[in-house]
Amino acid sequence: MATGTNLRTWFEGKWHEGDAMIMRAGDHGAWLGTTVFDGARYFDGLAPDLDRHLERVNRSAEALMITPTIRPGEMLEIVREGLATYPREAAVYIRPMYWAINGGHMGIVPKPDATGFAICLEEIPLAPADATTTLTTTRFRRPVLEDAVVNAKAGCLYPNNARMLAEARAKGYGNALVADALGNVAETASANVFMVKDGEVFTPIANGTFLAGITRARHIANLRADGVRVHETVLTFDDFRSADEVFLTGNLNKVTPVTEFDGTHYPHGPMTRRARELYWDWARSDSAAKI
Repeated sequence: MATGTNLRTWFEGKWHEGDAMIMRAGDHGAWLGTTVFDGARYFDGLAPDLDRHLERVNRSAEALMITPTIRPGEMLEIVREGLATYPREAAVYIRPMYWAINGGHMGIVPKPDATGFAICLEEIPLAPADATTTLTTTRFRRPVLEDAVVNAKAGCLYPNNARMLAEARAKGYGNALVADALGNVAETASANVFMVKDGEVFTPIANGTFLAGITRARHIANLRADGVRVHETVLTFDDFRSADEVFLTGNLNKVTPVTEFDGTHYPHGPMTRRARELYWDWARSDSAAKI
């Protein structure tokens, strides 16, 4: 079942209406989980950082030993063609994806140049500006590169995220603040995380256990350009308990204020609002974002 509505799928050289059938039972991706994807956003005629998302899906494929078959520039033209069928005011999630088709050595290693590719567009509304979430801890942690393909946006990583979210929901919270292998804060179950203390912004340093997002990088650049001191550093759960503000960043909703972490409450504060304002100002001023 799809997450959004009004789906369109590009597969095998053309656009299909709806949630098209794209994978066979014997495909390597279906039974061994060799799938990667990326997600970009379209709203108000803009698709911020779309080129970076399309480049990253090819890097993710290579990390899983899947041969990329479509250049980012080609993907961009396909996406533009698909978005032209949506109203300008539509909020659309753009999801290019690859999967391995055939197995090589022992059936386990993906066979080179045997690759499936599709792009799915679906309408998913942006969260309202006043939407917030809450955080709790989870017993599940982010893996390291020696354990999992954490250098890719891979479908096989998401069951672990689902366990985190299910545990948080069972405790009455909206999301989980997740530790890395050493017990320091890495991210949440679905997004990168920032905290504010004494007017400065802090975010966990990219240590190879989580995907340091494209939207995360954009917020760091925007805040620094605005004169804010932003630190990428090692952070503990106690650091978050003593924070003045906490917010999440990700492609789906850009900025999400956090109002509580396990009984510690935060305001929807000025730095969180400023990060949102800076992102929207940048998106509307960036010529590359216009579709």
